[in-house]
Amino acid sequence: MSTRSRFILATLCALVLAGIVHIVTVRAIPYFAEGDAFSQARKSESLDHPLRIHSLAVAGTPAPPEEWLPVPDPAVAVGVCAYDLEDGPMRVSARVSSLNLSIAVHNRKGAFYAVTDQAAVRGSLDLVIMTRAQFDEALASADENQVNRDVRIIAPDREGFAVVRVIAGLPSQNAMANEAVDAVSCSIDAPDEPTGPDAKPGG
Repeated sequence: MSTRSRFILATLCALVLAGIVHIVTVRAIPYFAEGDAFSQARKSESLDHPLRIHSLAVAGTPAPPEEWLPVPDPAVAVGVCAYDLEDGPMRVSARVSSLNLSIAVHNRKGAFYAVTDQAAVRGSLDLVIMTRAQFDEALASADENQVNRDVRIIAPDREGFAVVRVIAGLPSQNAMANEAVDAVSCSIDAPDEPTGPDAKPGG
């Protein structure tokens, strides 16, 4: 076998081996990615409030360390609400206080929507994260005479999570920031149950 033939054979073998390694690596990613932010955020799915992932130190007591996200601004308390829109739209509700609050909505590719408390109406900020089908259904069933103050967001994916951030301007406000994160409500925005003569008996 000539030198040229051996070179071509070696190159082909290397390409085949690289392809096999690539395929095995891609298929193995889900088994080794249980510690990523998206997977960790899903721990909050069973909660009706954000899972606090960054607490601020209070009265000299240091904040517990967090292992799965980089440490943010030391004056920011952070919580996360995971959602699965198969169960219905996710409503994230927050009351505005003297502290700055923001909410960012993420999918696996990163943040696709963000809002601050400047968008609050009458002291309340209500985000409803939904699929396109759920959005169209909400529009079709909307009462034209009723004012809706919800901020409706169409999510590109069924699964994701919302990150709540509250800034403590002073160390004395750290406890307030932690409490403000915990006070945010995260719930499935299920349709109202029918009432009146057409209502079916509960089961």
